[in-house]
Amino acid sequence: MLKKLRKQKTKKMIWVILAVLILPAFILWGSGSMVRSKQESAYAGKIFGRNISFLEYRDAAEAVRNQMILQFGDAYSEVQKSLDMEALAWDRLILLAEAKKRRIGAGDREIIEAIQKYPLFQRKAKFDERLYLEMLKYVFRAQPRLFEEQIRQNLILSKLYQKLTQGITLTDQEITEEYRKLNEQVSVYYLAALPSEFTKDIAAADEELKNYFSRNQLRFKQPPTFNMEYVSWAEDDKDINAIKSKAQALILKKDSFAKTAAQLGLKVQETGLFAQSDPIPGIGWSEQILALLADAKKGELLPVIQADKNYYLIRLKDKLQPYVPQLEAIKDKVRVALIKEKANEIARAKLETCLKELNKPSAISLEQAARNYGLKSGVTAPFTYSSYIEGIGISDSFWLNASSLKEGASSGIIELPSGFYAIRLKNRTPIDEKKFAAEIEEFRKKLLQQKKEESFAKLVRDLRKNSQKF
Repeated sequence: MLKKLRKQKTKKMIWVILAVLILPAFILWGSGSMVRSKQESAYAGKIFGRNISFLEYRDAAEAVRNQMILQFGDAYSEVQKSLDMEALAWDRLILLAEAKKRRIGAGDREIIEAIQKYPLFQRKAKFDERLYLEMLKYVFRAQPRLFEEQIRQNLILSKLYQKLTQGITLTDQEITEEYRKLNEQVSVYYLAALPSEFTKDIAAADEELKNYFSRNQLRFKQPPTFNMEYVSWAEDDKDINAIKSKAQALILKKDSFAKTAAQLGLKVQETGLFAQSDPIPGIGWSEQILALLADAKKGELLPVIQADKNYYLIRLKDKLQPYVPQLEAIKDKVRVALIKEKANEIARAKLETCLKELNKPSAISLEQAARNYGLKSGVTAPFTYSSYIEGIGISDSFWLNASSLKEGASSGIIELPSGFYAIRLKNRTPIDEKKFAAEIEEFRKKLLQQKKEESFAKLVRDLRKNSQKF
């Protein structure tokens, strides 16, 4: 059966969560980490104030897994690695709850027509019921009634998306400006005042450090700090489902962590104290784990968590709330911050003075002005909006400033992470009007879809505020 799946065209890139949540072929997938056992009476979280059971969460995970198979065939296991699968499954539940509030539904006839249109279930361009049942049994491993309810949910989510984005439009000006960003090239001369060039000549006396720290204490506030115990096992362990099931059962019993680990036959490891802004010792970066730790209480045992190719059972052993250290403990850090601030002030002041001289009627050349004030100067190759400028970085600020500059005029100060810049237009290559006219309708469609996706993504973020995943 999977040979037939391979014939389905797969997308090479996943752009935003919208493509995952609401387009006709969903690609959501859940970890399946919650199994149907003693967990039926426990809760995975809350959505709009209603408790969501592990059973509901597990069913949502199965539904999104099936949609990933429909979309990607046997390549789905690779695709899911690039996404936060558990979060996507949770978003599915949130959106279904929102659709229910709006009384959006899908009838049986719609479900039948949707299923019959899938090439996966067709022979000789016609729906084949026997093939359909075989695919459900051997590929999706789902009963027809369950699978068809999943299709109903997909249709409801698609309708929700259409309802919430149908009023979104584009003006001609928006279309032209976005096309220009992608296609109009500019090159510029630039002046660069880099704070890093001035730090070596800056000193910071102890009294200055004391005054600076007194004025900026909140800048040195330390984030929450955690120490946790954990056990882990690989996702390819033969008894993975049995371990997960037993771990969840033990969590519900509220046994001690040492006892729980012993019953699972796993070794307890301890991270030692680490900040919320740091990677987790022995595990690495995991936003999911850090988010759970932030809400957990000291001594709390967390649910089973999947990160990369491992599963974790975690107990928060200790938690230190945010605090401001004493100056003596972070004196070197304060000194670096003060010197950096002074260097920024010097760099900006030099560039401001240089620009005033450049804008005089009898202005000297840009290169000479740079030498006079100890600044750097250069010229860029042609670039478009959101491209990369060698030695400078992303071009957005340069392009936006250059696009409105007249020949010979200097920009104001442009602040980037690396320092302060000012530019003059060297050359502009405008868009090809004939090409624009030929491409405008296709470009309009893509840009409108992008605008709809961005709007819907914001809605999803807002809806998440009304949910809590345990």
